[in-house]
Amino acid sequence: MSDYVIRSGDRATFLAGLRELVDFLTANPAVAVPRHASITVLVDASDSAARRDGVESVAAPLGVPTEDNGRGYFDARRDFGPISYSVIGIPPEEPQ
Repeated sequence: MSDYVIRSGDRATFLAGLRELVDFLTANPAVAVPRHASITVLVDASDSAARRDGVESVAAPLGVPTEDNGRGYFDARRDFGPISYSVIGIPPEEPQ
């Protein structure tokens, strides 16, 4: 069992939503589109090594490397034209 949790949703529902958006924008050319857009998957884990493992598990099928941004943050991103698909591992909040 992995030591991380990937916050993901229902794949079929997500893809249907993307198709619905494309169909809507195609049928309504007066609707503005953003210059850039992003989709992000979040990885939760209590320790740095597990966060990296979680990010790598998403980055590998994307064919992109995992970046260590320091202080326990990891990410990976693949761009599809002006749309980026990324995965981010963020350390848990410090106790207040």
